Amino acid sequence: MIAKYREQFNREFNAEKYNQVIESLTEKGGIKPPFRVSESPVFLTEEFRSKLQLACDSIITQIKNMSEAELGKAVPEQYHVPSDTAQPHFFTIDFGICQNSQGDVEPQLIELQAFPTLYGFQRELQNTLCEVYPFLNELKPEMTDEEYYSELSKLLIGGENPENVVLLEIHPHEQKTNIDFYITEKKLGIRPVCLTEVKKKGRELFYEKDGRLVQIKRIYNRVIFDELDRMENLVTEFDFWDDVDVKWITHPNWFFKISKFLLPKLNHKYAPKSYFLTDFPGTENLSDFVLKPLFSFAGAGVNLNPTEEIISQITDPGKYIMQRKVSYAPLFKDINGDFAKAEIRLLYIWHEGEERPQLMEHLVRMTKADMVNVDFNKKDAIWIGASTAFFGEG
Repeated sequence: MIAKYREQFNREFNAEKYNQVIESLTEKGGIKPPFRVSESPVFLTEEFRSKLQLACDSIITQIKNMSEAELGKAVPEQYHVPSDTAQPHFFTIDFGICQNSQGDVEPQLIELQAFPTLYGFQRELQNTLCEVYPFLNELKPEMTDEEYYSELSKLLIGGENPENVVLLEIHPHEQKTNIDFYITEKKLGIRPVCLTEVKKKGRELFYEKDGRLVQIKRIYNRVIFDELDRMENLVTEFDFWDDVDVKWITHPNWFFKISKFLLPKLNHKYAPKSYFLTDFPGTENLSDFVLKPLFSFAGAGVNLNPTEEIISQITDPGKYIMQRKVSYAPLFKDINGDFAKAEIRLLYIWHEGEERPQLMEHLVRMTKADMVNVDFNKKDAIWIGASTAFFGEG
């Protein structure tokens, strides 16, 4: 989308440089990325960045104007965790990169979450690309690494000793995002700890480190309820719904409150029309919509082509939405002359007491299939997988 940078990158690209990127990320994370990393970043114009900012500012304002009671309706009673907070610590918004009927490139809202994502990995991916392709340094964001990790440290650790802060996950070393956990540990000193390893004494939580029990005072929560529900025979001393003396970063209730539950409530030209399935009007064309579960993660349960028969089999329609389809534009040219599509996630953090969240990074996912998931691509496809964005004048 910025021709001069796309052409220069494609001229300089070769398999050896791609291997250098993977090797550098492996060194920085201590493990080879368990997911596919795209060969290329995307180059987006400042005009497109302004459209993203316009949409995000509106979405954030609309959510801030919602009452605590309205947001609270999203939290199923059986999942409500005590000691909720006034706002989430994380806020991410996903947009498809699309074209309108006039051919203008514009974002279209896909979903939003108050859940952490690859804050460490994305920063190091961008750094690595700049190391392997030095011309990219002129497009690096103004925030330095020192400032970036200082902001994350302020959010996650606060004034505590890093050893009293844990990154909580279910079997963290088996997760596909584990490289981000290890980068976070290297940069901030926060250890990934499995939910099964947490010990509970009264209202206090502990984990074992070097043969001693260390109190947990803050939890960098990476446990996804959707996954927790699917876990059978998971034995833990600590239950999420226990009233314990710990600070959640971010509080689990926000997983539900900032989710697809909000899509039917948002109004913006870059937000496709959405309905709760229970409210889907007969005047709409079913083929124009995508069926999505409210609280699934990573695209699980999404149906791109719902039918009356499929909908009739849903036993709890209150847990689904219908979102108008958007068409991702094939804009990102690879070295063979083929084009990839992409979606972009804006990664915010939200310090307590601050009026609005702070944008930290961008996460991009590239694809040549209908779904933004590498499993749906041909095995020999390139320009697919995890990526990042660089912005400049078009």
